[in-house]
Amino acid sequence: MTWFMTDVEADGPCPGLYSMVSVGCVIVEPGLSRTFYAKIRPISDKWIPEALKVSGHSRDECMGFDRPEEAMEKFRKWIESNAGMRNSRGQKVPDARFIADNNGFDWQFVNYYFHRFCGDNPFGFSSTNLGSLYKGMVGDVFKNFKHLRKTKHTHHPVDDAKGNAEAFLHMKDEMGLKVGW
Repeated sequence: MTWFMTDVEADGPCPGLYSMVSVGCVIVEPGLSRTFYAKIRPISDKWIPEALKVSGHSRDECMGFDRPEEAMEKFRKWIESNAGMRNSRGQKVPDARFIADNNGFDWQFVNYYFHRFCGDNPFGFSSTNLGSLYKGMVGDVFKNFKHLRKTKHTHHPVDDAKGNAEAFLHMKDEMGLKVGW
């Protein structure tokens, strides 16, 4: 089982009406060295200036980013090349687990873009919310995991995914979370 900590920046609150500006992903493992990053051209004429500003990019910059079908195909291939395990017959069986700080936001964009531009989602139909996982571990819905990050939260999706992966590894190594590897 391979956990893929994912973060998205977007120019609005939902896919289809608005666009994913960039996606970052890190495989949750010591060192956090396997990463993916893509900047994606808008798919909609709509955008919210305040939302786009968070990403640090202008609309003009975004128009020069990768076509969504190219970016998502690269992402899919990266996931498939980094995920998986062997079944009893030695065949590779992808086992990619999507996890995010706010999977309600990040998942909706990633899932929509994979289905729209690649035909399916290599993560399947499920995602995990890091914040909810932490709240369950500490038994308090008012607690937040963000103090466990080491990498500064910059709104660059790879930085943010790394910080969240650091928190996830802390939950595993220091708090006893069983994660299946």
